[in-house]
Amino acid sequence: MTIWRRATSLRLRLLAATLAALALALLLAGVLLSGLFRDHVMRQFEATLTQQLDQLTARLELDASGQPLIDTRTLSDPRWLKPYSGLYWQLDRITADGLSRAGVLRSRSLWDTSLSLLADELADGAVHVHQGKGPLDAPLLMLERKVRIAEQPDDRWRIVVAADMQEVTGAVDSFNGLMAASLAVLLVLLVLAALAQVAVGLAPLRAMQRALADVHEGRAQRLQGRFPAEVQPLIDDFNDVLDRNTEVVTRARTQAGNLAHALKTPLSVLDQAAAGTLAGPGSELARLVREQVGLSRRHIDWHLARARVAATQRLPGQRTAVGPVLAGLVRVMARVHAERGVTITLQADGAALFFAGEEQDLQEMLGNVLDNACKWARSTVTIAARPLTGVRPLQLQVDVEDDGPGIDAAHLALVGARGVRLDESVPGTGLGLAIVQDLVGLYGGELSLQPAAGGGLRASLRLPAVQAPAAGVKV
Repeated sequence: MTIWRRATSLRLRLLAATLAALALALLLAGVLLSGLFRDHVMRQFEATLTQQLDQLTARLELDASGQPLIDTRTLSDPRWLKPYSGLYWQLDRITADGLSRAGVLRSRSLWDTSLSLLADELADGAVHVHQGKGPLDAPLLMLERKVRIAEQPDDRWRIVVAADMQEVTGAVDSFNGLMAASLAVLLVLLVLAALAQVAVGLAPLRAMQRALADVHEGRAQRLQGRFPAEVQPLIDDFNDVLDRNTEVVTRARTQAGNLAHALKTPLSVLDQAAAGTLAGPGSELARLVREQVGLSRRHIDWHLARARVAATQRLPGQRTAVGPVLAGLVRVMARVHAERGVTITLQADGAALFFAGEEQDLQEMLGNVLDNACKWARSTVTIAARPLTGVRPLQLQVDVEDDGPGIDAAHLALVGARGVRLDESVPGTGLGLAIVQDLVGLYGGELSLQPAAGGGLRASLRLPAVQAPAAGVKV
């Protein structure tokens, strides 16, 4: 799953595409710049040799005996005189019958060697450029030109100028290395810029994720915040869906309430009619009618509670403070069971506990459990509420413990069944804990019953929770 998430990550896709494009662009730029630099250096190198060739051509003349002569004292470059210096010239003679005599004259830098040239034909005055090997097998760039001298029009002379290419290739290699290092640094900077761009570009998505988390955890009922123009239509549509969902749920709950009211009204009429005939001859039928009417009312309340929770359990933005609800229930139960003298002790951090649901549902669950404990307690009922740590999603636990007679372990499994009562001496219908168990299950929680340390019964409710709002946030 983690590998799949990484493969489908928009951030990784953008970064991978950007990195590939940058690497390809810089590679092509490096190849292009390297080629341009090499061509530039070779043109400059060739232009320099052309100047040397022109200089030698201008100084070629014949002496009194008809032999070629080049006055080396007038040549400006001292490398002509240094053996194997890397700069060479040579003069070849081509007679009228096509025979060639190489090295008639040559520079001192050639020492005892001569340049090997291609057997090609050139027009008079044309320059031929080619590469070859020179002294010590050094790579050379050679420029040659064929000329005629007016005093000997039948003979042609080939003047050759050559220079070692190692300096050129060294300069190109040095440039390529420096350029590669520069492009690598540029690639790193561009990648960092791409990271910053992706981080800034995807920041609205992270803001939207936080807004969704606020809705999911009950800190807000709609997506709130400022978003770019490209994202805002999505936010507006999502908020419209949330609003319509809330509207549908509200309408459904209203209709369920209207149906309950429509059913309770004739039930009340039947109850009143039966109450008026309790003393008459049909008293047995009247008592039966009143009993069934009461049972029908309780079933209607039970199913309405289930329907309400089923409709609202996934509704976003729900948040109910547990402390005030428990405090209100304690005050009510203290008055209801005042004749029995039951003491109710509350231990809860109201500021840190928030139920992920509606207040009415929380009152329904905790009220039934607390009422059951007060009915069976001898003198004391203890309520303890706390958040559960290390649990995801967040949960809270409410423990209600009484000092009553408790329940035999063999009968604990039967307590949550609908209509099951283990003791008919205590008023009730047997639906209270069944309703609690159903509501807790619909919220994804858990109700567990176990013997208390003091011999009574402990009912523990695990319910979904949300984080407490930050300081200054209105709930």
